[in-house]
Amino acid sequence: MSIYEQFFLLFLFAIPIACISWTVTSEEVFREPRDYCLKKSKDGKTILARKFFYLFTCQYCFSHYVTVAILLLTGYKLVYSDWRGYIISGFSLVWVSNIYMSLFGLLRQDIAKEKWEIKVLDEVQKNEPTK
Repeated sequence: MSIYEQFFLLFLFAIPIACISWTVTSEEVFREPRDYCLKKSKDGKTILARKFFYLFTCQYCFSHYVTVAILLLTGYKLVYSDWRGYIISGFSLVWVSNIYMSLFGLLRQDIAKEKWEIKVLDEVQKNEPTK
């Protein structure tokens, strides 16, 4: 596989990693299990239990495990064709997927801000006397 194909796949495979990591750690559909994991990550009796449950509340941490699953499913390697390719591709996929999640978070924040500004402008317009 050429280096260009490898880099294309890097940015392509990072999309489902980011999607799965964001959905599990941030979206409403997984709120109850995430709240449970958050409670267990704070109240767990052992450090192992606390760290295990924390993995489901942290986008960055969870993306490592999703990346391992994607690597096992696809056999994707970056630059080297041996075990070093897995190491490089794993950390590269985590990095790119976290950039995607950061950009998505900023986009959602900007959309929420615009919605709030529109709502405030509508309220001002409603309360303004007509001439």
